[in-house]
Amino acid sequence: MKSKSQFRQVAVIGKYQASTSGSAGAASRQTLEGIAHYLMDEGCDVVFESDTAANMGLSGYGSMPVAQIGAECDLCLVVGGDGTMLGIGRQLAQYKVPLIGINQGRLGFITDIPFDQYKKALQPMLAGAYEEDARSLMQARVMRDGTCVFSALAMNDVVVNRGATSGMVELRVEVDGHFVANQRADGLIICTPTGSTAYSLSAGGPLMHPSIDGWVMVPIAPHTLSNRPIVLTNAAEVAIEIVAGRDASANFDMQSLASLMHGDRIVVTRSEHKVRFLHPKGWSYFDTLRQKMHWNEGVA
Repeated sequence: MKSKSQFRQVAVIGKYQASTSGSAGAASRQTLEGIAHYLMDEGCDVVFESDTAANMGLSGYGSMPVAQIGAECDLCLVVGGDGTMLGIGRQLAQYKVPLIGINQGRLGFITDIPFDQYKKALQPMLAGAYEEDARSLMQARVMRDGTCVFSALAMNDVVVNRGATSGMVELRVEVDGHFVANQRADGLIICTPTGSTAYSLSAGGPLMHPSIDGWVMVPIAPHTLSNRPIVLTNAAEVAIEIVAGRDASANFDMQSLASLMHGDRIVVTRSEHKVRFLHPKGWSYFDTLRQKMHWNEGVA
């Protein structure tokens, strides 16, 4: 049978934390198997990501670790929520494999195809009718006495936080080597346009269209109210030094964590890699915002 899909080998990745026992586990396995069978009917060779296959008890299918998916697959379907997509997006960015998100989470800003509509949405996409959307990444390093002691990629944000039981932290902020300010606050967020709808938004930061080559720097509960969010070019290098405060930490997409000491510098630069998202034809970022932010509710 001639393939109906322009993507020959397709990987499926499920939510790693999904329950593998009881009715919830059975439903999750059934969901993933249903998607796999649909893809095979469309002429795709389907593999599951290794941890997904092992954790969900999916036997009888091919499986690959993430690096092999990056090297060999033409497309990756991520079934879950935005957290699942953030994790796999960081890992696959270097391979330039396009990603499609099927939403089984809550918000779904980047896993934007509702599960109950995936067949209708995927059929034209597999045939080549889709919108492509490239999202930038940040490369962050924790420098201690001139040595890098921790590094990570972030698609959403890099967040420096005070300790859970301590007072404010004092942070010295530089952009491209130029002193910006010493800030006393609960913390500081550097976010990408993708991350502008996450923690940054709740801290008072602006929404940024994903096509903008910029970042937002947002203080968290600053002591000086004139410390406001500022938009930066993502070609800049941002350095945040821990001046004072106990038990400060750095989070990268809220998944990686580094404990910090006085004098540590968190250095953020633009990654050379981007994440490739595919969306249904006619997709609009503003449609996503309107739906997820519940704009126009109550308007006739």
